[in-house]
Amino acid sequence: MRFGIDIGHNCPPDTGARGIKVEDNLTLDVGNRVIAKLKALGHEVIACKPDGAGSVRDSLSKRCARANASNVGIFVSIHFNAFNGQANGTEVFATSERGRKIAKPVLDEIIKLGFFNRGVKSGSHLYVLRNTDMPAILVEGCFIDSAKDMNLFNAEAMANAIVKGLTGQVPSTPVNPVPDDEQNADTTVLRLQKALNRLKITDKNGKTLVEDNSIGPSTQSAVQKFQIIAGIQSTGNADQTTWNAINLILAKRIVRPNHAGGPVVRYLQHRLGIEVDGVYGPQTEASIKQFQKQNGLVADGIVGAITWQKFIG
Repeated sequence: MRFGIDIGHNCPPDTGARGIKVEDNLTLDVGNRVIAKLKALGHEVIACKPDGAGSVRDSLSKRCARANASNVGIFVSIHFNAFNGQANGTEVFATSERGRKIAKPVLDEIIKLGFFNRGVKSGSHLYVLRNTDMPAILVEGCFIDSAKDMNLFNAEAMANAIVKGLTGQVPSTPVNPVPDDEQNADTTVLRLQKALNRLKITDKNGKTLVEDNSIGPSTQSAVQKFQIIAGIQSTGNADQTTWNAINLILAKRIVRPNHAGGPVVRYLQHRLGIEVDGVYGPQTEASIKQFQKQNGLVADGIVGAITWQKFIG
């Protein structure tokens, strides 16, 4: 079977909801796992999330166009819900009878994880279901603003449930998802040097670090410089707080005005050459937009995947 898997949002200005967790983070994690698992079972998978878009409608249109052009057999869009902090559970949307028959076993598998069954619902109002040529479903895994759902949520279990609902199978061996730098536990000196070079943090003489897996004065001075930028205690030693800040930046989460702060914003301010205060205010927004214009990007002030690519690759 050829599946079209759409990782919801993750394409500024098409970004997801925020609650206890961030929808973009969960859809990316679960979606990457679903793609890997379907491939491990021998299915062909077309990833339908676009690399960039000028508007939300453009983002949605590109997802449908990719699925239609690739002649996929089933289209699956992965999302998470948010409402009022009290609503909870799983629902799956479809527009056709064939779509509902695909949606039902997916829903059944997810509710086995303990989520409230909100049912298979009509998705006639959803752009990606109305504009794809094949049977299509949109999965709202659970509510990111529900403490009940977030306590139940596990990305691996959710991905397994979706795959089993679609195919009746899950891979017999675990599938490694796309790595997430925010969860990276590698604290070797070599990775430290590689990370600082990737972040363009130089030593006290303004030189790129030699990646020799050895802590010396140059590496220590670069660590100290990073700590000052990140607003943490400047010791020159890469402690857990330092690694947390490094990993948080390398995770390249979406950053938008009035919804971000701390080490990530301080790092962006440092790279932009403006006052480093960790607050995404008007000056930072204006500087981000100017940076985006200079790099031929949509100047929306939202630091998404494409803008991050220009900062740290």
